[in-house]
Amino acid sequence: MSWSMAEVCRGSGVTSRTLRHYHHVGLLEPESVGSGGQRHYGDRELRRLQRILVMRELGLGLGDIRRALDSERDEVAALRRHLTDLEAEHDRLGSLIETVRRTVDALEGDAMTTIRPEELFEGFDVAHYDDRARTQWPEQWEEAGAAGRDLTPEEGERMRAETAAQLERMAAHLRAGRPVDDPTVRAEVAAHYEGVCRMWTPDAGAFAQLGRVYAEPGPWREVYERVAPGLADYQCEAMADYARHVLDVP
Repeated sequence: MSWSMAEVCRGSGVTSRTLRHYHHVGLLEPESVGSGGQRHYGDRELRRLQRILVMRELGLGLGDIRRALDSERDEVAALRRHLTDLEAEHDRLGSLIETVRRTVDALEGDAMTTIRPEELFEGFDVAHYDDRARTQWPEQWEEAGAAGRDLTPEEGERMRAETAAQLERMAAHLRAGRPVDDPTVRAEVAAHYEGVCRMWTPDAGAFAQLGRVYAEPGPWREVYERVAPGLADYQCEAMADYARHVLDVP
């Protein structure tokens, strides 16, 4: 049995433009192409599309997806691995949901001080930042890794507590409507810079880039936004201001 592109789009939620792109890059070949360029897909192609969408949900890029598909010969074994990955992601998201729920309950009860640092960051996974950091700042990445390995559990706990407290203070500045060049905001960003320097020492450009990492979609933004809506962008702007007017001064 085969299905037209329109039927596949309706059933999968994938757009026709996306299917054509997958065909163009050799990621998903139709079962057949009829007169007028009408594409049709069979069971095999639909299962391949399912795997593509699963791997996209797991954060893989199209190049990695294609390499994974081309290297797999046992479809059942591959699907079992996807299932394991999805179950792990389900558990992580469940942990994040509980973390956000506790934060919301605490904020509604004006009791943020009752949240322990490990609760604020529970379920937070930054492992996917490692490759980028290793590529963009190799020396600093090594420096930070060495510093992290030297931390005792107590020191790690204290750093998480300090980070949680800094988030709340920045959220208070945001709620008060203070501009990012306000002296009290700059003082808070200076404290954040000093904390980063315990692990590695960013120059002005790297510190501003770190602020952009906080604001881009991902785990860091989730942490900032669960403390206060708009906090991730506010932190990014404040760090860019500090980099430009304090760190970048000759």
